[in-house]
Amino acid sequence: MKLNNGIEMPSVGIGTFMLSPIDAYSSVKEALKIGYRLVDTANAYVNEKAVGRAINESGVKRQEIFLSTKIWPSEYLNDNAVDETLKRLNADYVDLMFLHQPCENYLYAYKNLEKAYEEGKIRAIGISNFEGEYIDDVLKNCKIRPQVIQVEAHPYFPQTKLRETLDRYDIKLMSWYPLGHGDKSLIEEPVFKELGKKYGKTSAQICLRWHVDMGFSVIPGSKNPKHIADNFDILDFSLTKEEMQEIAKLDNGKRYYHRTDAQLKQFSLWRPQFEK
Repeated sequence: MKLNNGIEMPSVGIGTFMLSPIDAYSSVKEALKIGYRLVDTANAYVNEKAVGRAINESGVKRQEIFLSTKIWPSEYLNDNAVDETLKRLNADYVDLMFLHQPCENYLYAYKNLEKAYEEGKIRAIGISNFEGEYIDDVLKNCKIRPQVIQVEAHPYFPQTKLRETLDRYDIKLMSWYPLGHGDKSLIEEPVFKELGKKYGKTSAQICLRWHVDMGFSVIPGSKNPKHIADNFDILDFSLTKEEMQEIAKLDNGKRYYHRTDAQLKQFSLWRPQFEK
């Protein structure tokens, strides 16, 4: 997909949330071998060094890989946060850098991302979990529009209201919890089973293809080589308009993550213990 600054981002990537450094290293190496070219990590995942090693040892040219990471709120006032992140990744630049949560000082941190963007250290700017008033505030105060927002999205909660803003400003959506955080009731929906029979795919693959056909970028994570391969094997078919309309009927407003103001304050105080 083409971002609003002209650069291109793959629709399907490997996520590393909740993966230990050892597992993140193995998963990213396996994913790149299979053909993935989008890799997502974060300060808070405490596996950036492992992800960087996997990329550098993969044999895939760095310019062919779209690498995204996220700055954690405890680093929002750290003017060296971008450089320290690049050092952990052992990278000269990242393709996309997010602010991870809309905690205090996020506008200051956003200006640092704009500075890094202008210096060529990051190729695109992202905001993660900045829904509602927070994305409005960023858009009102930014010099450079964000290119991507990363939020919870799946057929039960397709971010209909947020997408009105995203469409207006040409901001792309990257999905986390794309399969409903392992909710069997979502994956076992009859519409996915029926379409799986038609296309020779699993219900999870149909659900992931829905994200792509919605125009989302999707980053399922796994340390299981078979699941990593299956999650990428969704590029040889597309759902029809009628099939997408059937899946749209699943929208019931159900979310799996509910953040509170108290949690935002805790996020600002917690500092990741980065890999040695």
